[in-house]
Amino acid sequence: MSTGYVYDEMFLKHNQLGHPENRSRLEQTLALLETTGMLARLTQIPARPASREELTRVHTSSYVDQVQAISERGGGHLDPDTYTNADSYQAALLAAGGLIEATLAVIDGQVRNAFALVRPPGHHAMPGRGMGFCLFGNVAIAAVAARQDRGLDRVLIVDFDVHHGNGTQAMLEQEPAICFVSTHQYPYYPGTGAAHETGLGAGQGTVVNMPLSPGAGDLVFQELYQQVLTPVARRFAPDLILVSAGFDAHWDDPLAGLGLSLGGYAWIVRTLTSLAEELCGGRIVFTLEGGYHLDVLSYGVLNTFHALLGDQTVEDPLGPSRWSEPDAAEYIASLRQLHGLDDAG
Repeated sequence: MSTGYVYDEMFLKHNQLGHPENRSRLEQTLALLETTGMLARLTQIPARPASREELTRVHTSSYVDQVQAISERGGGHLDPDTYTNADSYQAALLAAGGLIEATLAVIDGQVRNAFALVRPPGHHAMPGRGMGFCLFGNVAIAAVAARQDRGLDRVLIVDFDVHHGNGTQAMLEQEPAICFVSTHQYPYYPGTGAAHETGLGAGQGTVVNMPLSPGAGDLVFQELYQQVLTPVARRFAPDLILVSAGFDAHWDDPLAGLGLSLGGYAWIVRTLTSLAEELCGGRIVFTLEGGYHLDVLSYGVLNTFHALLGDQTVEDPLGPSRWSEPDAAEYIASLRQLHGLDDAG
């Protein structure tokens, strides 16, 4: 089976000049995939608009109406950071629906794995409001679709964007069958994602936040993935892994302060694809979130496709971070204790 991707030109029409989350993010990424011959190796999965019923599984109906109305009036801001224009509602519907289609294609065996190159992004969108450049909660919508429309028992969401996926957590933190694991700079926008936030009610224990101080880079991420994320994933035993792929934790991203390199990102992606092979028959779907250094974003996506295809290629034209990394041993030990991993593999 091949690797799938989702892309639609409508994603370029959601745009605001001068805003960091703009159409050039996808334009440069698609250009690199084209010139390297990567697109020719992939299977395109057509995007389609998410239905109101799919959206309102995680969003309020009044919020969906609000986004539609503002967009149809020509656009406006949902908050100081989050814009819409006349095409934003349709683009957001296609972003959510495109990720659903990628997820179902993987579950149904039409492709082995996939990456949804969608925008606007989604992991900050709350049930009743947009924020942080995000309109609809794409990955939460797809996770619920996997459960409700295909009957999967358990879905693992991994979020490696530099910002905490507060919207994803808010939508799913009471859901025992969906586990949300996040690495993110903290304290930083949006201010959520403390380690003690571990889920609510029936979902207690299914949220694993790993907040990080500025400067944490490749080695710290590797230790966290090996000592916390991997045993959490094995214990949860998912039927599918969804990944909120933000490439703004890179050391040269203009909006943040973590220290990942493109090589570090490639290691993360390969670790996740290996976990998918081990735990759920290789079923893994990535969806685009942040990333505002255009070379980092485009090469990060390219390296992700290399990993999904089983290539050994890793391209890193920017090189490693020059920052010194902290000793994270004590911190990781505290996370393992918090999540009952001392006896886990």
